[in-house]
Amino acid sequence: MLDQVSDDPIWYVAYGSNLFRDRFHCYLAGGTPPGAARRHPGCRDPRPARAEQSITVPGGIYFGHTSLTWGGGMAFYDPDLPGRAAARAYLLTRRQFCDVLSQEMRRGTGTDHDLSEALTRGRQRLGPGRYETVIRVGERAGHPMLTFTSPHRAVPNAPTAPYLAMLGNGLREAHGWTAGRAASYLAARPGAEGAWTPRAIITLLGSGHERR
Repeated sequence: MLDQVSDDPIWYVAYGSNLFRDRFHCYLAGGTPPGAARRHPGCRDPRPARAEQSITVPGGIYFGHTSLTWGGGMAFYDPDLPGRAAARAYLLTRRQFCDVLSQEMRRGTGTDHDLSEALTRGRQRLGPGRYETVIRVGERAGHPMLTFTSPHRAVPNAPTAPYLAMLGNGLREAHGWTAGRAASYLAARPGAEGAWTPRAIITLLGSGHERR
């Protein structure tokens, strides 16, 4: 049985591949997302999220580094970018959030990370990796909203077609956006801007390139 501390609810704010509900479910229950090579071990508590909401948060996303799975740039959140970032918030137990975080960091699950600095000061670096910096982006229904990103702004790198298609269709699922709106949003992100046009991304969203 979960103890009271580990069961404290936390909103996990997803802005990349986990916009897709079915893909994120593999982080909770374990499994390999369709089209992916990497199997996720899942959480100690595999139950679905208690709630989910489509939201926007201050700041924006950009594409940088190089993905081992997709090739090309990956999505990262930067609270200092202008505008607002489209996201999907999942209400998890604290222990579930820690296990999702461990999987994103490519570490074994089972560690109850100390998140006190992120919760009180708004930012906490747990390690040097690409998704090992936790940021508090707000509060909703009395529960903190946390996400994770790169510790430093990476050099922009254009994303690949399958990754862009996956993000675009994730935005459509989470927010009910048209293909045109999702394409315009993604084409304006640093890293994609200048490398991808809205028209080219619209073509991807209808071509079956997405891999969940």
